[in-house]
Amino acid sequence: MNLNDHLQWRYATKKFNKEKKVSEETLQEILHSVQLSPSSYGLQLFKVLVISNDEVREKLKLVSMGQSQITDASHLIVFCNFTNYDSQQIDDYLELKAQTQSIILKDLEAYGNVMKDNVGAMDADTYKNWTAKQTYIALGNLLTSCATHKVDACPMEGFEVEKYNEILGLSEKGLNAAVIATIGYRSEEDRTKDQAKVRKPMANLFEFHK
Repeated sequence: MNLNDHLQWRYATKKFNKEKKVSEETLQEILHSVQLSPSSYGLQLFKVLVISNDEVREKLKLVSMGQSQITDASHLIVFCNFTNYDSQQIDDYLELKAQTQSIILKDLEAYGNVMKDNVGAMDADTYKNWTAKQTYIALGNLLTSCATHKVDACPMEGFEVEKYNEILGLSEKGLNAAVIATIGYRSEEDRTKDQAKVRKPMANLFEFHK
């Protein structure tokens, strides 16, 4: 199967098989795809929570419009964006870049200053919105990776952000729940699993300027 075949197979799973779990090996492969996601400046100003604890998920279901995916899926994935700028975030990235690419750290100073000037100039709301957008890129990689591993997934925005932040203790860590996804395996009782995928025709979606 090519990539488009996998993407044609996937859909936003509404009902999961509670008894079927994603193996640790497959989970790590999917998470590796998330790790490889692009982000602005490569800074990866987000953290990803992988939740399988039943008690925690029951609490989160109550503030997720009661959606059964939260508790029935194999894992709940919560993408959390950083909410507060700190120049140390950039310094940490530069140290990692120097180590990974065998570059002298001093040689990255000018590049680091450019990042600090640009990111540091953002007001609090702009910074928070900017980092939240990065999580959606990672979410896209998660969904694609799940499809290639024949793992079902459902991206979700129907949850109370502040309640998630409270239950998971995110605010005190400088994090915010931006978007979530559930992954696992579809139930045979999911009435949406055999529905034809609805997408705009190519001619309506794309406009070419040559």
